[in-house]
Amino acid sequence: GTSESPVQENLRWGCDRKKADEICNFNRHWAERGGYWETTGFFSSREVAVATKNKKKQITFYDSNTGAPLFVAPRDRSFSDFVNESKKHGWPSFRDNEVVWKNVRVLPDGETVSVTGTHLGHNIPDSNGSRYCINLVSVAGIPNVGFGDSL
Repeated sequence: GTSESPVQENLRWGCDRKKADEICNFNRHWAERGGYWETTGFFSSREVAVATKNKKKQITFYDSNTGAPLFVAPRDRSFSDFVNESKKHGWPSFRDNEVVWKNVRVLPDGETVSVTGTHLGHNIPDSNGSRYCINLVSVAGIPNVGFGDSL
């Protein structure tokens, strides 16, 4: 990513702002360590509790710099399937239909970035198609009303 926007002050799930700044801005290769997302408050959040109870509930993941919606999961799979795949690979793992394409781009080398340049992670395809391994610190933003929730 080459975003010049600063990381938001209060990221969701207790994500580390300093680590988010290192990953989101002026970075093309580095990532949070595998499994980091499991050490945050993600699993104890109200959003996850609701998604676990209500099988149709989805969680929107927002750019940690701009607050733009980037991913909505789970779609066409259970929350449990989303979590299991993500745990298996060490990072939240999204599929094509979970990407908010108006706000996300995949570069030729697989790097996945927001349209404003925030480094998100990489596309690492598998036998089921594209799989976007995304740093939680990159998608832990607070929604920006300027972007609306039109997904």
